[in-house]
Amino acid sequence: MKWTRFLIPTLKETPADAVVPSHRLMLRAGLMRQIAAGAYAYLPLGYRTLRKIEAIVREEMNRAGAVELNMPAMQPLELWQETRRDEAMGETLVRLADKAFRRNTVLGPTHEEVVTDIVRASINSYKQLPITLYQIQTKFRDEARPKSGVLRTREFLMKDAYSFNPSKASLDEVYDEMYAAYCRIYERCGLPYVVVEAESGPIGGDASHEFMVVTDAGEDWLVRAEDGSYAANVERAEYAPVEKASGAADAALAEVHTPGLSTIDNVSEFLKCKPSDMIKTLIYDADGDVVVALVRGDHEINEPRLKRHLGANALALAAPATIERITGAAVGFAGPVGLSGVRVVADQAVTVMHNAVTGANKTDYHLTGVVIGRDFEIAESADIRFAVAGDRAPNGSPLVFEKCIEVGHVFKLGTKYSDAMKAHFLDENGKSNPIIMGCYGIGVNRIMAAAIEASHDESGIIWPINIAPYTVEIVALDVREQEVMATAERIHDELEARGIDTLLDDRDARPGFKFKDADLIGIPLRITVGKRGLGEGIVEFKRRDSEDVEKIAPDKVVEHVAGIIASK
Repeated sequence: MKWTRFLIPTLKETPADAVVPSHRLMLRAGLMRQIAAGAYAYLPLGYRTLRKIEAIVREEMNRAGAVELNMPAMQPLELWQETRRDEAMGETLVRLADKAFRRNTVLGPTHEEVVTDIVRASINSYKQLPITLYQIQTKFRDEARPKSGVLRTREFLMKDAYSFNPSKASLDEVYDEMYAAYCRIYERCGLPYVVVEAESGPIGGDASHEFMVVTDAGEDWLVRAEDGSYAANVERAEYAPVEKASGAADAALAEVHTPGLSTIDNVSEFLKCKPSDMIKTLIYDADGDVVVALVRGDHEINEPRLKRHLGANALALAAPATIERITGAAVGFAGPVGLSGVRVVADQAVTVMHNAVTGANKTDYHLTGVVIGRDFEIAESADIRFAVAGDRAPNGSPLVFEKCIEVGHVFKLGTKYSDAMKAHFLDENGKSNPIIMGCYGIGVNRIMAAAIEASHDESGIIWPINIAPYTVEIVALDVREQEVMATAERIHDELEARGIDTLLDDRDARPGFKFKDADLIGIPLRITVGKRGLGEGIVEFKRRDSEDVEKIAPDKVVEHVAGIIASK
């Protein structure tokens, strides 16, 4: 392909709203353009990479025995109501109601309900199981604050697969096959990935793993043991219990006037104590029931973990009116002392606190010298917080925190959806059983962005060879020279004849300008053809990830390139 016949609108300046490297470089290299907040058009260069990623994903899914289908983005809301995920997804579920025919429909962020509906209508015998179905399709979510380019969008491309199994052993086997397929996908895409234990979130299920790429641009966090024995995402991360501090005499319970001070930071500064000395009291609505959660003042509540502990379908902070009714005080002054008639769950770190500070359930007042067992009892405790710096893994190794991008997620769903939607099969004894399911997702756009985050420099993108929009770029200097263009075109045609994607920069522009664009778009292998070089009987060959330049005879360079590609 000749550059002058292609659309590659590179930019010299970085758009002001592009902060992370992948966003900046995808715009500057002409891979995409924003059309609306959270929605991007993929221009020809970017679309080629997207399609190469899709091809790798499709090949590995097929190799793992999955069967491709295509499902509609527009889905009936009633399917989501069967599983009550319309509640669990909350505002991120895009509901359509502007016209009569669209009422009670949604744009799918995922397709568990739809594929389960298809299977329950089509499969009724163990002889038809197991089967894994997958698609590569556009998804939608009502992201409140889309940002970071394609890392957080309202429209995105996803590979979602769903396995239907007659037994747990069958699910385990398929899960392992999908896990291995994901590893092959990310290796072929050139991603430095890490696999971690994960929280299932609104998808549900009893076991899951995430595939992460470590980068400062990530919006997720992975937590790993320093000794390498353990890794999980921050929602799932396990940690050793907090030990009780050495004994100190019980302080007297005292009520202190704290006018207008309702935050942990303000109160701890006013009372000259540390946030870790305070008990944070959060009041939730869990499926219509009021639940009080207690965590240490320097810790954050892990809502997915609390939700799982409660067995709740929907969990949200209670309305101010509910908080005032339960505590008898304005928001910001809640505490466990004197609360009654509600379920209270304390984090493990709270159970070992002593002489704590907490809200007094009285507007503008806090309590100091709170002693557990004397001033209030803890009847229920669980690990309901996020891990923090200073925590240790269950084996005692220090925990290390790293920012990352999630590029894939696999789940063991069990019977969450088949129970709710009555997707059953008859076993060999004629007994009806719910189908056991698994779910396996890959963010196709995210692979593209993660590859750039993991491999770029100040000049531009450094593409992994398997997903680069073109494998080779030929930079023709002195394009008005007949010998230069004849040689460049001959090399281009010979490479293309071997099935090697090649881009020929045939623009009549200065060499420095063309080299800057070549570095920006990041094609892995570059051949430079110029009048001076041909006079010496050579062309120049350079890898994008190296500063070394090789001088090769024009009639040898195609074999040289083919050998490099064959070795990958």
